[in-house]
Amino acid sequence: MQNDDRTSNGPAQTAPPPMTGAEVDTAWRRVVRRRSFLQAGIGLASVAAVPVSVLSASTVQAAARADKSTRLSKGDVAILRFLAAVELIESDLWVQYNELGGANGVVGHPVFGTDAAYVAALSNLDGDMPQYISDNTDDELSHAAFLNAYLQSKGAEPVNLDVFRTLSSSTATDVPQIGRLTNLQTLTVDTSFYTRYRSTENPDFGATFPQAVTITHEPGIPTANRDDSPSSRIQAIANTAAFHFGFIEQGGASLYSVLALKATNLEVLRIVVSIGGVETDHFSLWHDKLGNAVATPVAPVTDPITGITFPDLNAKGGELNQTNLILPEPCDFISEDLPECSVIRPTLDANGGAVATITAFTADRLFLGQSDKFFDTVMELAKAADAAQRKL
Repeated sequence: MQNDDRTSNGPAQTAPPPMTGAEVDTAWRRVVRRRSFLQAGIGLASVAAVPVSVLSASTVQAAARADKSTRLSKGDVAILRFLAAVELIESDLWVQYNELGGANGVVGHPVFGTDAAYVAALSNLDGDMPQYISDNTDDELSHAAFLNAYLQSKGAEPVNLDVFRTLSSSTATDVPQIGRLTNLQTLTVDTSFYTRYRSTENPDFGATFPQAVTITHEPGIPTANRDDSPSSRIQAIANTAAFHFGFIEQGGASLYSVLALKATNLEVLRIVVSIGGVETDHFSLWHDKLGNAVATPVAPVTDPITGITFPDLNAKGGELNQTNLILPEPCDFISEDLPECSVIRPTLDANGGAVATITAFTADRLFLGQSDKFFDTVMELAKAADAAQRKL
């Protein structure tokens, strides 16, 4: 729904700075698309024939301001509401990682780094891992808070998943015993993103990729104090976490890229691509660090409790295993007739959209123990986001 185009007389205000030619042109094109000229039946060709130079700066700037205040389309609201839900989900899992392995407390969640053995095992992958975990946690919390606040500022309903915070916390010492949205205690992590980004193939063209490591029903956090020993046990848990970090954030990189293509409002597009860029940054970070979980001197390591093994992938040879190949290899993009290009992939709904994201999170066992109502809620949000269409 658009705001009323009528204006009222008010107190005199300082004149706004002059707009550039490009800004004037952009603002006027919005006027052409959205306002009374077309509603009155004047053809686009007739309007386009009016030189921009004859328009007063105040008229065009008033139209630009009115456009900014326009309420969001149903599709844009659906996109932002789903992203807010995803960021709440991500915030929940990252808070749990930070409580046990982080370097700092974050806003609203002061507990951090409570498990010294877990912190040490993460630090075996990189000495800054605990700090990166805290930073990533802070980022996701800020994304969720911003998206909900922005929705409210536009008169749209924010997302609140607090009623679904029912899953159990780790019982390790000093971990807050509060309800959680997500399960990190028995994960099945899809590690095919590791080989996908080292391949010249693209899942948008139907390509599939082998798992780098088979991670089935493994904890990503210490579930209790007993998990701190032996050292191979806690290292395997830290290694699982490292691959899980990469799995979560590569999904976000694709999701934001997919949903950006559906946004109508330019400010919404700005939000999606700006937050999406940070999600891609997160993936790049974790893609680098997780390689140390499958390279010497950490690897090979076998969990004596569950039997999972993290091999030295470099020993296998070949680019699909090489741990320091962290930048996306060029691949088919848009058309197989065009040159290969290094890109985020997938960027189509089937594998990277909202429903695909919830499906992947479910297969990850991230929602193990959640209610049917939770699944109905997040899937409804996902379907609405996927159904959004860019309108010009």
